[in-house]
Amino acid sequence: MADRPPSPTAEERKELDKAAKQKEQEEQAALPYKWTQQIGDLDLTAPIPGNLKGKDLDVKITKTTLKAGIKGQEPIIDGTLPHPIHPDESTWTLEPLTSGGKELNIHLDKANKMEWWSHVVTSAPKIDTAKITPENSKLSDLDGETRGMVEKMMYDQRQKEAGRPSSDEEKKLEMLRKFKEQHPEMDFSGATMG
Repeated sequence: MADRPPSPTAEERKELDKAAKQKEQEEQAALPYKWTQQIGDLDLTAPIPGNLKGKDLDVKITKTTLKAGIKGQEPIIDGTLPHPIHPDESTWTLEPLTSGGKELNIHLDKANKMEWWSHVVTSAPKIDTAKITPENSKLSDLDGETRGMVEKMMYDQRQKEAGRPSSDEEKKLEMLRKFKEQHPEMDFSGATMG
């Protein structure tokens, strides 16, 4: 068995993370656009000369591809999306900037609302999605099913921290209590919950 190199120390790991973050920031800064994302959507902006209008742009958004740029020029972005989107819910606008010039804004509505993207198109450099710290969202912003799931997770976390049973364990205990009531003749003294 070959000797494995020693694992990096906490300080070395911090330096490696810092170097990786710096490289990532440089790669992202070199792109002709800026982009941000929430868990459910993605927004992209690119500077456009102030004398241009929407009709001067070529923007195509499909379920799996994105192409945007000035007609007759090399596209600002052109490629395959890493994950599908809802093209009917995705939009683009051309907005004037206070500093002069204009900005192309593209909003992509992700099909999977529970997935971080590591890049806008697969040909672009990736970001480390494990380092994303999502902004706090309000429970009221979530759809019913997701909200219920999050509330259950939060309840179970509070119960665990307090040393009490989770919601699933409470259901099992309640079923056992009812069963005991219905069968008083049975001896449950040696029963364990597993």
